[in-house]
Amino acid sequence: TQAQEMAVKRQRSKAKKIKMNIDTIAIIKKKLNLQWSPEQISGWMKKQAYQYSVSHETIYRYIWEDKKKGGILYKHLRHSGKKYNKQGSNRAGRGYIPGRIDISKRPKIVEKKERLGDWELDTIIGTDSSGVIVSMVERRSKLTKLEKISRKTADQVKSALIKRLAPIQEFVITLTSDNGKEFAFHQQVSQSLKTDFYFATPYHSWERGLNEHTNGLVRQYFPKSKRFDEISIDNLKEIEELLNNRPRKVLNFWTPKEIFNHISKETLNVAFYG
Repeated sequence: TQAQEMAVKRQRSKAKKIKMNIDTIAIIKKKLNLQWSPEQISGWMKKQAYQYSVSHETIYRYIWEDKKKGGILYKHLRHSGKKYNKQGSNRAGRGYIPGRIDISKRPKIVEKKERLGDWELDTIIGTDSSGVIVSMVERRSKLTKLEKISRKTADQVKSALIKRLAPIQEFVITLTSDNGKEFAFHQQVSQSLKTDFYFATPYHSWERGLNEHTNGLVRQYFPKSKRFDEISIDNLKEIEELLNNRPRKVLNFWTPKEIFNHISKETLNVAFYG
């Protein structure tokens, strides 16, 4: 029995050495230099039927072992060398947020964009951290709300969200943000607005695609080189109005403001007469 166990250990050790041989390591380094992710490298190896293909977990382990020895392979990873987080981890992303509720638990109806009241949230940073714009976009109507704050702190972001969304609280059903620590006071926002707050999967920006697109529209007026402390309240309000009164192809060339006003009035009438 002991001899068998020793033989199995030798075989496993040998298999590991064969997989991570000189040729395999050379391919991994080459693809990392092209900014391929470990998952892409592993998938490409399998697709090419490479003799010694390895899993992306094995590649990550090799990268972190290399870093411990003073290597720089980790610098080629997409997310600034942040260590790989297993999917589904409650602590994955830019920092652990107490009480975080994952987007996977969000009602499926939100994905259909059929009702009014589902909002996506994000922050836009001015050059040299000169200020922050909190952006809020309603998924059905594409209505945008913008609020400027001086610093990207959880307290200021919380206050901005409550200030802009409280007047239309009846049309705020869900909020979805990324995993930035500036949204750490989400529970206070939820309590104040009586809504549910969800967090997108780390590094899955497409789960808030509308918000990302809207931020791009805002950047047309306030590029990355712009200092946000130079933006006046009236200037920001003007840009918000321009976005909300611009016809959208996705809305059959109605404006976000027209759609929001139409559906909100219709909803209130149903509630009143119902």
